[in-house]
Amino acid sequence: MSSKSAVRSNPESNHSRGRPLLVASLLFSTLLLTACGPAGQAPIAATPVEVAEDLIAQATPAIESEEALIARARGIHERVITLDTHADINTVNFMDDRNYTMDLETQVTLPKMVRGGLDVAFFIVYTGQGPLTEEGYGNAMANATEKFSAIHRLAERFAPGTIEVAYTSEDVRRIAASGKKVAMIGVENAYSMGLDIGNIQRFQEQGARYVSLAHNGHSQFADSNTGEADGIWLHNGLSELGRQAVPELNRWGIMIDLSHPSKEANMQVLALSRAPVIASHSSARAVNDVSRNLSDEELLAIRDNNGVVQATAFRSYLNTEKNNANLAALAALRGSIAQELGFTLLDGAAVRALSDAERSAYNERLTQVNSLAAPRLAAEVDAIAPPVNVADFVDHIDYMVDLIGVEHVGISSDFDGGGGVAGWNDASETFSVTLELVRRGYTEEQIGLLWSGNLLRVLDDVQRIAAELQAAR
Repeated sequence: MSSKSAVRSNPESNHSRGRPLLVASLLFSTLLLTACGPAGQAPIAATPVEVAEDLIAQATPAIESEEALIARARGIHERVITLDTHADINTVNFMDDRNYTMDLETQVTLPKMVRGGLDVAFFIVYTGQGPLTEEGYGNAMANATEKFSAIHRLAERFAPGTIEVAYTSEDVRRIAASGKKVAMIGVENAYSMGLDIGNIQRFQEQGARYVSLAHNGHSQFADSNTGEADGIWLHNGLSELGRQAVPELNRWGIMIDLSHPSKEANMQVLALSRAPVIASHSSARAVNDVSRNLSDEELLAIRDNNGVVQATAFRSYLNTEKNNANLAALAALRGSIAQELGFTLLDGAAVRALSDAERSAYNERLTQVNSLAAPRLAAEVDAIAPPVNVADFVDHIDYMVDLIGVEHVGISSDFDGGGGVAGWNDASETFSVTLELVRRGYTEEQIGLLWSGNLLRVLDDVQRIAAELQAAR
């Protein structure tokens, strides 16, 4: 049993189930006390039933109005530090004439963080998996270097008065208390490190505070979860280089991220690591069986490692069946509109095969289709096949809290990398998550742990162990 109290999506039902027995018990006790009072004592002014009603009123929690619940949730949201461990970036949005100080169409910008009360975002130095060759490693390193520079440019040149890079939990608390937003840096796919283990220290010096050893495709360090699709593995877990990387990541105070590698690679990391690990954006496989989610065995091992799993608001990871139904309904609507316009919708591969001019013309027509579909979505798509939403997301949080404890669960969005659900589809809607947690009966202390306390505790442990390892060496 986890430390979270046993409350589900309708916490009031837990109170109402016991009310008849409570009423009967209090009535009986009141009648007994009245009948058995000392001889000659003056009778009490209130009747037994009136006394019982008063006792019941004191013993039964008042039913909170919707307005009061929302106000309470807003207070909690303002007091806790809200931290999202996975927000992807595109460097075209980190330029002088186009950057996160502006309200771009991206899911994360500084204005959206302000509106939604999102305090901390881990911006991601992501590199897609490429060939395991000298040229591939060189291109990957150039991509990573460009993304590190972009994040620092935002905080140090474009908006130094609005956002600051944090390297420790103390930095996070200090910056958040100052009223500024907080940027942190995670590395998705160690492929960009090439074959030089010394790049772990170099990435740490540029601000990396977590690293995943693989993404979608086997890297030089570890197998990816994607091997499940074809049963082809490169290393059967970690490579020899991956086994060398684990203690080196421990030594430099970088959290190891288990979100994309294979289960076998993850279990090997857990056996080797002297420090707690994280899964920066993964949900529960028992709730939705996809290879990107973590099995109960992995979840329990992360708990025993004193790590944390950041549930992620990625629709197909949360409820594949529900998401597919919604996408099918959307495709049917868009298809009918395109047919009326005499326009043929293409799949991704066909779009990529178009020339630049053809693709531009295609996208113009597609924008027309989408604009015509927008006012019809609620009635013709969502009413028929509801989208995956915040409640589906918190279902995964509930499951993991019950299995491994509230101290080992956190929150991530995967914004601008495919993430987002109805109700939390960009940073401006971040309060929706806190509101759903309050509806489920989580306390302010527990919500604080889920939003940031657990992740920062792991970061502290990882950095403390790194200091000990460096001192010993």
